[in-house]
Amino acid sequence: MVKRALLSVSDKTGIVEFARGLEALGVKIISTGGTAKILRDAGIEVTDVTEVTGYPEMMGGRVKTLHPRIHGGLLCLRDSKEQMEEAAKEDISLIDLLAVNLYPFEVTVSRANVELEEAIENIDIGGPTLLRSAAKNYRSVTVLSDPSDYGHVLKELRSSGIISEKTRAELAVKAFRHTADYDAAIDTYLSRTLLGEEILRLKFTDGVKLRYGENWHQKAYFYKDPAIEGPSLAKAVQLHGKELSYNNYVDADNALQTVKELGNASSAVAIVKHNNPCGLATGETLLQALQAAWDGDPISAYGSIICTNEIFDLEAATFLNGKFVEIILAPDFKPDALEYLKNKSENLRLLKLPELREVFGTEYTYKYVIGGMLKQSRDIGIYEKWESVTEIPYPENKRALSEFCLKACKATKSNAVILAHEYEPGNFMVLGMGAGQPNRVDSIRKLAATKAVENLKIIYEREQPAESFEEYCKKIMSECVMASDAFFPFDDSVVYAAENNIRYIVSPGGSIRDSEVIATANRLGVALVFTGMRHFLH
Repeated sequence: MVKRALLSVSDKTGIVEFARGLEALGVKIISTGGTAKILRDAGIEVTDVTEVTGYPEMMGGRVKTLHPRIHGGLLCLRDSKEQMEEAAKEDISLIDLLAVNLYPFEVTVSRANVELEEAIENIDIGGPTLLRSAAKNYRSVTVLSDPSDYGHVLKELRSSGIISEKTRAELAVKAFRHTADYDAAIDTYLSRTLLGEEILRLKFTDGVKLRYGENWHQKAYFYKDPAIEGPSLAKAVQLHGKELSYNNYVDADNALQTVKELGNASSAVAIVKHNNPCGLATGETLLQALQAAWDGDPISAYGSIICTNEIFDLEAATFLNGKFVEIILAPDFKPDALEYLKNKSENLRLLKLPELREVFGTEYTYKYVIGGMLKQSRDIGIYEKWESVTEIPYPENKRALSEFCLKACKATKSNAVILAHEYEPGNFMVLGMGAGQPNRVDSIRKLAATKAVENLKIIYEREQPAESFEEYCKKIMSECVMASDAFFPFDDSVVYAAENNIRYIVSPGGSIRDSEVIATANRLGVALVFTGMRHFLH
């Protein structure tokens, strides 16, 4: 039962309403400084902490609640006869509820040019101590560190007269997390400011066990970043299917990031297998983009993960009839499409991410290696310059296709080479992909070019154009763009590209043999652009 409460908050949101609700239930309220003034101005009866302790606030307000009559009232074990007798002997009244939030240290240090002294003055001492005292004794004390919890606590008090132990336990853990985050922010700032040391403290919550890790014998977990903004798998809602595995998360994240590269101007579909986009396309409709993406590698698309920036409709769902996919990630699913896909397979995972079209809310990526953590800024943008370096000028009408090709290349494991095709005016698809090879030549001649011809064969047989396949293939390949994620160390990449009728290449440039690469491109009639931006992905 709550008889006495201490309210001392930096964030005054909702505190008057909360105190009024407590007062109506007969709870006696203790408070400090600014909080007490606000409550009194609202007509709420308040006892000052100074009346409880017998000492005035001192040291410029730095010392207010650090006193046995406050912390004894919070920490006293109610089921201990000795402690209860000691409290009575020392005239310590029990405190059953505490509402405290802390000086805005993180907000203060996030401001430009904040002075060290101002930052230090915003380090709360009494607040964290109060929270930890109350949270430690959660079996008897309710602790609130977040104004959003006021309403729930009042509701419980009004309905039953007590706060359940479950709620008290949840609020105690929340309070300890709050003080831990607060201390971490102070450590990070002061380590950098006073010692010149960089400290990285990451916080992830809501850990769930996954089906398995990269392999069946490995255990795996997924933890959410509670502060993330924008689209992320942490915010996806699973509508159907079995639980996800480690690889599902890795591939789905690749698919999400790849689709986001293409923007929202048109329907876009990414099909990811083993952390590479084996299919990527844009279209006038979701069905058109899905068909084109599937044509990028129908074999690899088996058991893949599909991500789109469009609400998944029935036409796209029926296209997948007879095709095995692991996951579909979309902003939403139309009711008839959702029903169709649920009936398609009990194992198909359907993930809804309403924020998918919004911008990413993080600037950095992290990767753990044994013994340390790597942090880097996200790879944003696709080129720093657009320099046509060959005698044959790079045509402007290939610019949009080239940009699409570069975006696909960014999402592909290096050494990456992508062949992209404008299959309809303004609509693009990946026609061939070479990924993860120790050398770039194999990515071109053994993978990307070979795969493009194989895919064109399937399309040719389906569409049955009048010309021979050789003529059809040469015509398409000669209008494709090839993108490389890094410079060509030798001119052999250009040679193999030209042998496959590729006439347009985009590359970062920057090799000591750039002049040889350019000379070979001129000799073979290839138009070449240097972008100045590398896109290794490991």
